[in-house]
Amino acid sequence: MPATHLQCVSPIDGSVYAERPVISETEIANALERSIKAQRQWRLTSIAERAKFCQAAVDAMLAMTDEIIPELAWQMGRPIQYGQSELNGFAERARHMIAIADEALGDLKTAPLDGFKRFIRREPLGTVLVIAPWNYPYLTAVNSVIPALMAGNAVLLKHSAQTLLVGERFQQAFDQAGLPKGLFQNLNLTHTQTNQLIQSGKIQQVNFTGSVAGGKAMEEAAAGKFIGMGLELGGKDPAYVRADCDLDLSIESLTDGAFFNSGQSCCSIERIYVDASVFDAFVEGVVAISNRYVLGNPLDPKTTLGPMARAQSADQIRDQIEEAIKAGARTHIDKSNFSLDQRGSAYLAPQVLTDVDHSMTVMTEETFGPVVGIIKVTSDAEAIELMNDSPYGLTASMWTRDVKAASAIGDQIDTGTVYLNLCDYLDPALAWTGAKDSGRGATLSQVGYETLTRPKSFHFRLP
Repeated sequence: MPATHLQCVSPIDGSVYAERPVISETEIANALERSIKAQRQWRLTSIAERAKFCQAAVDAMLAMTDEIIPELAWQMGRPIQYGQSELNGFAERARHMIAIADEALGDLKTAPLDGFKRFIRREPLGTVLVIAPWNYPYLTAVNSVIPALMAGNAVLLKHSAQTLLVGERFQQAFDQAGLPKGLFQNLNLTHTQTNQLIQSGKIQQVNFTGSVAGGKAMEEAAAGKFIGMGLELGGKDPAYVRADCDLDLSIESLTDGAFFNSGQSCCSIERIYVDASVFDAFVEGVVAISNRYVLGNPLDPKTTLGPMARAQSADQIRDQIEEAIKAGARTHIDKSNFSLDQRGSAYLAPQVLTDVDHSMTVMTEETFGPVVGIIKVTSDAEAIELMNDSPYGLTASMWTRDVKAASAIGDQIDTGTVYLNLCDYLDPALAWTGAKDSGRGATLSQVGYETLTRPKSFHFRLP
């Protein structure tokens, strides 16, 4: 039988934290009708007018901070001491996309031609379906929601069942901002209903963040519909630590990049290639920091590593680690020091692996957890080859004092973003995009507006 309710099972204790009924087919049809009707008027409003509503929604969301932070902990395990960082990032991205909208959406002028007026105008697409994941539930959704509205579109949000309350918070914020009814609607949909919505012919753009398998399902659902498809998928993000790195900075930043949010990020550091001359010191430093993490209840202010969102996912990573050990990998973290780490539990200790290679799934398949493998290399060429030896290409980071060398290496890496001496951060002024199986299209920056609009050319012969 088709599902009648969506449930958020909390990783804290396995209880049902939130449950909502799945909307009916009639409600879906009505939502589409409201969306189409509202967008016809919205597209005629000025960018300045749209900005007032969107900024008010951002302010309304931030006013809910005290409620949102513990909700995040209950829904997906984020320690409360880090909850504010997601809301800060939400506001940073939203405000940036609002601020650049006037320029990004402005007419594109051509060279003057006597007797003619010629320009290209960016027109909204219509209705944009945003399908958001649970791991960074506010950050991933805002990447599309705010710019879609600023571009003159209507938005339907389908959020993950793991973070049911996040979609409701978005709805509450836009309602408090007075956004015209129908322009933003949060829908509790099953996967089947989502596919049917895409196939309805009444959606003009889908922005999906999730797994590679999920991205393929989106493309299959949209086959023959000639609609836009933005896909932000998985990653197996590498880092390269050169001999001339700032070693302390590299150790601290890459450990955080691997284990923040329990490693549940598409751009978390999952594999590190370290020059032989600094390899031992680097591993020693990463292990020292890793052993200082406090694995515990995310509602406890002392916790620095919360549970994974699902116990099943934690067990799959345990299997991946055990497979690597059998193939010769060496573990550096004694998980007995993290008493909550037990099979069947969502609580998973951090793990650092050496003596690994690319025959092991821990170095090739997306782990999406607090595990990192470290390999010794002896040259830039070897590091580049290993970084590119992946079906993914979301981000790659380099750690060196030689900016010229970093630029040359970056040109040879198949990835969407190249970092130097930082990682695991999205700058809203830059396009967030991926290569290979990490996705198609882009969000954020002026480039992000291109997938949310269509060009219309105006070619006038003047009287």
